[in-house]
Amino acid sequence: MECIVHFEVVHPEGPKPLRGLLFLDEGATPGEAELIGMFKDMKFEVRLEDREKLIFKPVNAGANYSEIRITGYDTGNTQDQHKEDHDLKSIVGNLMPQKPTGL
Repeated sequence: MECIVHFEVVHPEGPKPLRGLLFLDEGATPGEAELIGMFKDMKFEVRLEDREKLIFKPVNAGANYSEIRITGYDTGNTQDQHKEDHDLKSIVGNLMPQKPTGL
């Protein structure tokens, strides 16, 4: 199934809304690896900075943008269209390795 990922690239002159395309299994939602791979295909070398807000930061200090924010995704199904999707945030957060608790 096709999944259109809506995101903003934050440049010094302001944010620029863009979209990316992922192909997922039916009923699946994009995870960190799929999102980073999509950004890499678009020439954005990023790492996940904030799991809750789905904010990605550039790996290279000399990048001409400060961050990328996922604003939603669309699978073509009107029931699955989301903006600031909390289910997606939860799934991405659960797929990420958890920080170890104290000693």
